[in-house]
Amino acid sequence: MKRREFLKAGTVAAGAAAVTAASSLPAPALAQSRIEMVIVSSWPRDFPGLGTGAQRFAQRVADMSDGRIQVEYFAGGERVGPFDAFDEVASGNAQAYHSADYYWKGKHPGWAYFTSVPFGLTYTEINAWIRFMGGQELWDELASDFGLKCVMCGSTGVQMGGWFNKEINSADDLKGLNMRIPGLGGDVMAKLGASPVSLPGSQIYESLVSGTIDATEWVGPWNDYAMKFYEAAKYYYYPGFHEPGSMLALGMNASWWGGLSASDKLIVEAAASMENDVLMSEYNAKNGTFLRKLIDEQGVELRDFNDDVYDAFGDAAEDVFEETRAHSDLTNRIHESFLAARTDVGGWANLADAAYVSQRNRVLGV
Repeated sequence: MKRREFLKAGTVAAGAAAVTAASSLPAPALAQSRIEMVIVSSWPRDFPGLGTGAQRFAQRVADMSDGRIQVEYFAGGERVGPFDAFDEVASGNAQAYHSADYYWKGKHPGWAYFTSVPFGLTYTEINAWIRFMGGQELWDELASDFGLKCVMCGSTGVQMGGWFNKEINSADDLKGLNMRIPGLGGDVMAKLGASPVSLPGSQIYESLVSGTIDATEWVGPWNDYAMKFYEAAKYYYYPGFHEPGSMLALGMNASWWGGLSASDKLIVEAAASMENDVLMSEYNAKNGTFLRKLIDEQGVELRDFNDDVYDAFGDAAEDVFEETRAHSDLTNRIHESFLAARTDVGGWANLADAAYVSQRNRVLGV
């Protein structure tokens, strides 16, 4: 056999052997290891903070897995409506949602505690509760009844009290108001004579402009500036009683989650935990700047709720809590655990963070 023919034959044989080896080892293993993760959210695409944070999380999962976890992200309304994300994931039609779990309180009131409740926990307090004081275990118990697994995936921090088209000088001024406010905060407003309305973010501005609603809460200066609420309401109130540390959730289909390897679960959890920190940092970095822009550029009138109004919020909140915890044993246990965290972590924060900031501002004349 001539040398050229010998080499050609050897190459073909070697190639055939390589294909046989490849077909029995790495190629199928790689194909089988690819994981589909469809994420649906409640936020408009590219909306500052809420939307961009969810998109950033989705990209991070893909990057951390070197693309092995193939993530497809849908903003609110692109695949399902903003408030349909829960059912889409619970049914298995999608693998995960990014949303605020208090939107599901109609399914079970316990969900409200895992976003924020009136006179509830701040960002640092809710992190402590979820991670070290039994909050995650209670969340798991609640979520498992709906075929879900949930973890923290962002926070917007202390929210503003909201935008009003009239001054609020007493609790009586709340009577008859149609206000966009979800969660148990909406129930508190109802106790005070307002009519709470649940609307996705994409519908708030036009409803406020048209007069369908008289007031709205949303998030804080950064997001509220982007929504241009200043074009429809004059008075911007603080502090919000209803959402002192709004935690955002990654809710996953429990069957899908259970099928992940330990390392893949860690990738998803690490990406979510990172976004939980990054998003809160971003809100803290942006809110002060945009508050100045609202006041200096748009002429917004910043007002604080007086003590009488805030006391009325507190009294109504206690009534709402009594009704909520009576729903079921699980809701009562969630509430009791929340109270313990608010007492212990909040008590320490009052001696540490709050006392220091108060004294620092006094010394600096802030």
